[in-house]
Amino acid sequence: MPSIKDVAALAGVAVGTVSRVINNNGTVTPEIRNRVIAAIEQLKYVPNEVARNFKMQKSNLIALLLPTVWHPFFSELAYYVEDELDDCGYKLLLCNSGGKPWKESYYLDMLEQNKVAGILGISYNNLDHAVKHDIPMISIDRHFRSNIACVTSDNQTGGRMALHELRKAGVRKPAFLGSTPQVSSEITLRREGFVQAAAQAGLEVIVYEPDEPIVDEDTYFAGFFEVAEEIDGLFAINDLLAANYIIRAAKRGIRVPEDVKLIGYDGIQNDGLFHPNLSTIRQPVEEMARMSVRLLLQLIAGQSLEEKVYRLPVYYREGDTT
Repeated sequence: MPSIKDVAALAGVAVGTVSRVINNNGTVTPEIRNRVIAAIEQLKYVPNEVARNFKMQKSNLIALLLPTVWHPFFSELAYYVEDELDDCGYKLLLCNSGGKPWKESYYLDMLEQNKVAGILGISYNNLDHAVKHDIPMISIDRHFRSNIACVTSDNQTGGRMALHELRKAGVRKPAFLGSTPQVSSEITLRREGFVQAAAQAGLEVIVYEPDEPIVDEDTYFAGFFEVAEEIDGLFAINDLLAANYIIRAAKRGIRVPEDVKLIGYDGIQNDGLFHPNLSTIRQPVEEMARMSVRLLLQLIAGQSLEEKVYRLPVYYREGDTT
């Protein structure tokens, strides 16, 4: 990998001159600037952003802490975060934690030491002890005890929408499929909105929401099928859980949507290649990503935020499962 010394040697200038060109700092003649840029392009030199941050005491790195990049929702979110940051002159540092608490704490410590400009965080673990107050941060979907704003979708309205659409499809015995988060999170409002709307409609809901995280999916779904034998409608807390239900229900001879109408949450299927195409409550992923970046940049600029929680509207997207 070429170094800044290699660039300087090829351009016939001092290392300090190359540094001034890269950082756009100090006076450099157009002729020398062009020579340095040509050397950078020829060598395909990539500046060390972390080293520059320490030297300049100013960072253009924004960290995005994700539980996993495998989940389509998180992947889509990361795409729009990077795009918005790029438009604003910042670079993305992706931290994929795998949902492990120790790894998330490690990343937060590393980010503080390496002087990132700010952090966008999605975590379903208790990280309040690891979150530092001297780095601007915006959370997505969950609440921290410290004063960190949260960007999320209107989960409660989404739950109410799901009940409404299941009723329109003829459902009389609805159920909710979810899991209890270990921290204060906006996603619990999906269940609350669903149950509240059902109560207003005079319907009883089977709520399957084990206290522990889902570790063994076979055990999880076996427990659900035991308590939900006679349901004719189901709202799953996310699309992946809904898709998993379709597969396991088919093995038991339960047809979707003929026997059970099904609605998920997220809207991660973006085309008609999936079958069946899931009926779902679609989150405004792009708007959530871009708003999170804009709010974080306000904090970096020393501005205060007007709200503690920013909830963006959702909508129902009909598929083949209702």
